[in-house]
Amino acid sequence: MGTRTDECAVVLGGSIAGLLAARVLAESYPRVVVVERDRILGVRGPRRGVPHGNHAHGLVARGHQIMESLFPGLTDELVAAGVRPGDFSADIRWYFNGLRLRPAHTGLPSVPATRPVLEHHLRERVRALPEVTFLEEHDVIAPVTDTTRRRVTGVRVQRRAPGSTERTLSAHLVVDTTGRGSRTPRWLADLGYEAPPEERIEIDLAYTTRHYRLKGDPFGSDIAIIPAATPSHPRGAFFYRVPGEDNRVELSVTGIVGDHPPVDPEGFHAFVRSLPVPEIHEAIRDAEPLDEPVRFRFPASVRRDYHRLERFPAGLVVLGDAVCSFNPAYAQGMTSAALQALVLRRHTAGRRLPNPRAYFRDVAREIRAPWSFAAVTDLGYPGVAGRRTPQTHLVNRYAALAQRAAVHDPRITEALVRIAGLVATPQSLMHPRTLLRVLRAARRPVPPPAGAHAGAPELSGRN
Repeated sequence: MGTRTDECAVVLGGSIAGLLAARVLAESYPRVVVVERDRILGVRGPRRGVPHGNHAHGLVARGHQIMESLFPGLTDELVAAGVRPGDFSADIRWYFNGLRLRPAHTGLPSVPATRPVLEHHLRERVRALPEVTFLEEHDVIAPVTDTTRRRVTGVRVQRRAPGSTERTLSAHLVVDTTGRGSRTPRWLADLGYEAPPEERIEIDLAYTTRHYRLKGDPFGSDIAIIPAATPSHPRGAFFYRVPGEDNRVELSVTGIVGDHPPVDPEGFHAFVRSLPVPEIHEAIRDAEPLDEPVRFRFPASVRRDYHRLERFPAGLVVLGDAVCSFNPAYAQGMTSAALQALVLRRHTAGRRLPNPRAYFRDVAREIRAPWSFAAVTDLGYPGVAGRRTPQTHLVNRYAALAQRAAVHDPRITEALVRIAGLVATPQSLMHPRTLLRVLRAARRPVPPPAGAHAGAPELSGRN
């Protein structure tokens, strides 16, 4: 293995984005070092550096496709670990506004692994690559540059132990995947560069999660029950089996604009009871709680527009939540990181040093659609601050109409699910044929919401 500077890439952060970056960099670099502040090798459970690891995570269809292509056989490994995959629509009980969407066979996979399970399997696959080494329990101090400050040549790190001293890791390329708390904007200012413009959408979201062992089986052949939050029903939930354990489930409930699910058991149950579908509360009412409710807060979605900067030092790029962090209720984060990893792969093929402007322009192109989807949807909530254009109001009204229509028409359900899975753009919902189906189906009467009375009809038929 070579040790020249031009043979080494350093990845800052060992979470999902960092693992994906290390995987693609190993195709071009004989040495890739992943620097992580936590101990991560051999860790199977939640860890301090991923506070949202205790809560529901969704790997949508496009993200699953990319990860399976980068790690062939990953799905089989997850299944062997107890994960039960299924169809992203036909095998998930989707509710919008208390109404169940008509299921559709989409052919898009849903792999409901918890975050610690998925991260463990990805980490073990990356760990097996001969080019990759992990530097655990190290803090990143700052990047190192040449005398012109135009070229990053490495990074200063320090072990998280008393008496440790700084040392420099020399590198041809440094990739920042340290997430929402990324210090690259500050590093740029310290080096005499402008920080990237930011767009923020203050949503004040919170997840509260608790695990149970159920006495019965509310799922049947389904893999999850998801009443999605909407402006008219802003409380949502993600309810699914925990891989590998009989009758053990994870329940994450969400509230936006300060309507946070309580962390005391009585308040948590009352919040669950307020959901527009009764079956989740009915399932946990007599279940055995396995832990206390725990909360994760997400104050704002943030997009850093690095592609707008005129100057940026060579030898440094940013990837994942460090570029753009979305409302986690839409389950776009891991897939966005996977899409950005493919950009990194293209720009480093043959050990080329990425052109920062070209790289960030391509990253911006990949995150444009998911950001637009999340931003416009969040602005549909009256309490979320932000500029609303006539187009924003029109899109949100049409989305509500499409959700209503999907109660009857599985083709519309499929269109919605493909957008949520990031295999289609939001604009696809405006295709003339789809538009006509939405307008036609939306005129049909809908049943009362599932929580309106015990006899609310359950929609059937998998088309």
